[in-house]
Amino acid sequence: WKRQVERVGTLNFPTAARRSRLSGSPLIEVALAADGRLAEARVRRSSGYAEIDQAALEVLRLAAPFDPFPRELAARHDALRFAYEWHFEGGQLTGSAVRVPAAR
Repeated sequence: WKRQVERVGTLNFPTAARRSRLSGSPLIEVALAADGRLAEARVRRSSGYAEIDQAALEVLRLAAPFDPFPRELAARHDALRFAYEWHFEGGQLTGSAVRVPAAR
């Protein structure tokens, strides 16, 4: 999932943000449905730049749909929810991280 999102993000990061050399780390809450659909994506923490925040949401939409969950996982979960954080510096993607909430 992460590789697919980063590949699409690298190809589709807005030119204006690159040229402006914007930096920021938006944190996006993501919910993936068992069938691979992007069920939800919303900004949980802004990068400080609307262009970067909206680009992060658009990249997720462009990268969807994803592979369906394996049968065993789909039997236990209708959806998975996690946070995805991008790190942009000087208009370039410098890293990312997936954060999974602690099990209850």
